[in-house]
Amino acid sequence: MNEGFVVSDDVDGRGTPLSAWQASSRLAAVPAISADLLVPSECRAVIVAPHPDDEVLGCGGLMSQLHLLERELLLISVTNGTASHPGSALWPASRLAAARPEESTEALQRLGLPADLPWLRSAYQDGAVVEREAELQAFLERHLLPTDVVFGTWRGDGHGDHEAVGRACANACAAVGAQFNEVPIWAWHWAGPEDERLPWERARKLLLDPALLARKHDAVQAFVSQLQGDPAIRLAPVLPVWAQARLLQPFELVFL
Repeated sequence: MNEGFVVSDDVDGRGTPLSAWQASSRLAAVPAISADLLVPSECRAVIVAPHPDDEVLGCGGLMSQLHLLERELLLISVTNGTASHPGSALWPASRLAAARPEESTEALQRLGLPADLPWLRSAYQDGAVVEREAELQAFLERHLLPTDVVFGTWRGDGHGDHEAVGRACANACAAVGAQFNEVPIWAWHWAGPEDERLPWERARKLLLDPALLARKHDAVQAFVSQLQGDPAIRLAPVLPVWAQARLLQPFELVFL
């Protein structure tokens, strides 16, 4: 996920409260969609994550459901997430580079996904994906198939890396004929519940039953680096409890 999001003027330092989302009539009216409709049987699902943890935060439930449906899955990690703790001696870039991919692997296993899941790991600079956006698009075009259904971060998510990944995914999918669906992550923090900047007309909910939601919660706890800040430099965790709550609702939101 990584810090660097844009907070709108109508939320406080902790972003939009979960209670506000839960009370939202706009969010309540979003239609539900099933995993088998999102990814038909003849298609492969490709999950493109800007940082290690985005794949689980945005699509953990979806990936678990698709695995049970025996859909083919491909994960693509764009960065290794080394910019999440700037200036930290506790979590320097070298430690993050080793820890964060391992955390993602552990999280996926907690979701019940196989250890040999196909996974392409890139090494783009965390926080600077936009500088290599065209290169990322070309990389995606080499690995995507026309029958793929791609899930990447929303192009309006409020984080530079997330938006660059979304644009690269959209352009690559258009080039090869694949389908692209967008997943909001940072938007849960800065957007308002009735926010017109969100593409509500394209929004769909993938419902998560209590057992799957519990597994997703357990999977998020594998991201130890993101659950810890650095008290020595007064650096807060990237994923404090109040931020996790918005990302662990009983559904995942997708913009078709």
